[in-house]
Amino acid sequence: MVVSHPEQHRGRWRPRLDRPALVALLIGLAGVVYRLVLTLYTVPVSNSDEATFGLAALHIGQGRERPIFLYGQHYMGMLESYLAAPLVAVAGPSWPVLRLPMLALYAVFLYLIYRLTRRLCTPWFAVFVVGLLALGPERVVRDQLTVVGGRPEVKPAVLLMLLITVGLAAGTIRRRRLAVAAFGLLVGLAVWSDWLILPYLAVAGLALVWAARRELLGWSGLLLVAGAVVGVAPMIVDNLRAEPGADSLSVFREISTKAGPLPPWSERIRGGLLEGVPLAHGLCPVDGCGRWQQWFGVLYPVLLVAGAVLAVLAYRRAAGSRGERVGPVVQLALVAGAGLTLLSYVRSPLAATSPLDNARYLSVLQLSLPAVLWPLWVAALTAWRGTSSVLGRFTGALSTAVLVALTATTLVITVFFAASGTAASRTEERQARELAAALRANGPHEVYGDYWTCNRLIFNTDETVICGVLDGDLSPGQNRYRPYWRQVGSAQRPGYVVEVGSPMDRRLRRLLADRADAAPVREVGGYRVYHPDTPVRPWR
Repeated sequence: MVVSHPEQHRGRWRPRLDRPALVALLIGLAGVVYRLVLTLYTVPVSNSDEATFGLAALHIGQGRERPIFLYGQHYMGMLESYLAAPLVAVAGPSWPVLRLPMLALYAVFLYLIYRLTRRLCTPWFAVFVVGLLALGPERVVRDQLTVVGGRPEVKPAVLLMLLITVGLAAGTIRRRRLAVAAFGLLVGLAVWSDWLILPYLAVAGLALVWAARRELLGWSGLLLVAGAVVGVAPMIVDNLRAEPGADSLSVFREISTKAGPLPPWSERIRGGLLEGVPLAHGLCPVDGCGRWQQWFGVLYPVLLVAGAVLAVLAYRRAAGSRGERVGPVVQLALVAGAGLTLLSYVRSPLAATSPLDNARYLSVLQLSLPAVLWPLWVAALTAWRGTSSVLGRFTGALSTAVLVALTATTLVITVFFAASGTAASRTEERQARELAAALRANGPHEVYGDYWTCNRLIFNTDETVICGVLDGDLSPGQNRYRPYWRQVGSAQRPGYVVEVGSPMDRRLRRLLADRADAAPVREVGGYRVYHPDTPVRPWR
């Protein structure tokens, strides 16, 4: 299927888009512009996790650090920080600058999923998929725009791998060995960046083996391995240097087993399907799904099965050439990737105990949207053309209703978020900027605070203010970048930045006792800043 073809006009070469491609382009641009506006207003709200990536980008741009994993971790790759580092080095630290590479990755994701869907299905169905992905409630755009590691970059990587597989099977790629090497490089980078994508990498690898198994026995196989090794090289280097028990696998295994006792399967499946799946696809506001919004989670396993059956039937009906059969194979891979991702998610206790906070781990299911919705599109199209039986027409009408309901729900939640859901984020960002400006201008420049205050404060002040993390009981907290903690620890008169009325605020006032009112105190943006004459360090 041709998306565009060149047109010679007065000596100049111009690509001319057909109607579906033009509509998809306009819808995609609208989605990008919508997210650009959110980016400029720092919506969704920033936090200290994202600030840690921003500080790493700042350090990379200044040549001070070359981090492989997120500060304080050994399993979350820093590709997003490296992408943002040149921009932060030129323009200085700011949230819009930090998020611009994520916006570019989203645009690439839209383009690639349009190309893949059009190749596997039909042009207008590809437009429909782009339209759904152009919408964006808070849960969806948070995963797409915030710099918190992994998901924005691995989704385009998987789509590009699948397009390479399609091209190899169809014979449309000339430099086949180079394409296989690129496939391996993308696998390595994705593994370094985020292990949550492993199910999709596995099925994409199987699809590649199906498409080019004979070639992989020769030089192409060696290039595939070489590309993967180059991509994952940062992780390999770090793990070779790590102390026993500090390697990526050990750390990830330890974190996975800290979630507490395992709830029943029924609770985990309920949290994964009825909360996680609708949230990941933008059918619910960020604070949870109502019962009327959980229908897609109930339907999702049925659609996976229907998508698998349709792919198998298409494979059996296709001619014997790989070019004819690669479409159903890739569709089956997308269905399997979604199923394995869901299975991996519901195995965790967090699927039941904290489904709202952890639904972000299912954002990769957007990759499988074409394969999941294709059965509905086929049934609806067959019924509208009048080529089906009474049962077929009923199924088609029902499928049409599901597609309309899916689109309408996502649109309503997106409009609701854009109209009224951004106010809280903008207020919180304004307060954070007020705090940063006050401390930057008048000090103190070495302070203690809680985790969700510290690194965001450091990033907002371009490291003019340095913050050490304390827990609510004023004991040392999660200090991801140890030099900050040491700098505040050596300060002669550190300050304390606490939320008004928080446990840390109350604990600090008790420790200051009679000095609580005598110590210089001021309130800025919902925070209380203490600057006692002598430091309060109860852990020493």
